[in-house]
Amino acid sequence: MSVRLDAIDRKILVELQRDASQSLDEIAGKVGSSKTPVWNRIRKMKEAGVIGPQTVVVNAEALGFEACFFVLIRTSEHDAAWQAAFLEAVRKRPEVLEAHRLAGEIDYILKVRVKNARAYDDFYQALISQVKIYNVTALLSMEEIKFTTVLPIEA
Repeated sequence: MSVRLDAIDRKILVELQRDASQSLDEIAGKVGSSKTPVWNRIRKMKEAGVIGPQTVVVNAEALGFEACFFVLIRTSEHDAAWQAAFLEAVRKRPEVLEAHRLAGEIDYILKVRVKNARAYDDFYQALISQVKIYNVTALLSMEEIKFTTVLPIEA
C-alpha cells in the first residue's frame, strides 16, 4: 500500500530518520514549515502506518552482543501447522533481530545477535527442539560494513 506524500512530508521523514529526537521546532525550521503543521503531518503519517514506533538504536557490541549470525533455514515441511509453529518459535526468540521468508533454495533467513558462539548454540538447540528443520546453515558475520535503518527518501 502506498501513501501519497508531498515534498514536505518527505523532508520530515528524512529528518526523523536522521534523528527522531529533534524537537518539532527544529524539524519545522529544516523543512520550511511551522511547528503545528509539522506535528499534524507526523500524526497523519503515524495513523497511516508510514511511521512506526520510535526506538533507540543500541550498540550491540557495547552491551556484549559480539556475535552476529545469519541463519539460513531449509525445510522439508510446508504445511500451515509447521509454518505457524516455526513463526511462533522465531517471534518468541529475542535473539532474532530479523526474519525473512525467501524465494529460491533457502526458505528463511534469520539475523541473530548473541554474545558468543555458545549463546548461538543455545539458540540453535532451543529452535530445533521447538520445530523440525531440514537444514540449518549459520554464517558468522566477521565485520559489519554498513548498518542503517534509513530509507533513501527523495524530498
